Amino acid sequence: MAKLETVIKEAIARGARRQVRVLVLPLRREVLRLRRRVGELQSTVTTLRRSAAGWKRLMDAAPTVPHISEEEAKAARLSPRLVRSLRRRLGLSQMALARLMGVSAPAVAYWEAGNSTPTGQNRVTLVALRKVRKRDVKELLARRVKETASRTSHSRKRRPKRPRRR
Repeated sequence: MAKLETVIKEAIARGARRQVRVLVLPLRREVLRLRRRVGELQSTVTTLRRSAAGWKRLMDAAPTVPHISEEEAKAARLSPRLVRSLRRRLGLSQMALARLMGVSAPAVAYWEAGNSTPTGQNRVTLVALRKVRKRDVKELLARRVKETASRTSHSRKRRPKRPRRR
């Protein structure tokens, strides 16, 4: 009787394996297809991340103010009163305007007092700022401050603290 019992058990097991195989085989194929698809998507995401990083570097390297020609800058009138009114229209302090342009605050004060006039790239930048709106200036200034802060944080090294003497 034991032999008959094992034969029946084996037949049941074979039938069960066959049924399982019929159900599992399509699932295995689907899992393989999905794994390939995930791999493709991961490579696409990696490519897009690299591209985004490149665009970010490009945007960060872009000039902070709109580009204008040298002829436009030379033809533009820049009196001390115009410099002051431009600064006030943009809602900037002398220090903020100086930081935005990459000059010192006394330079802006001298321009407004009429003691000197902006020349070269400073003149081009100042004339270009005429075309910028107040909201854009705030964004440009925040970006400039962030750039300078990151430069100074990388260049500064802290000395280790010395233990106090008692």
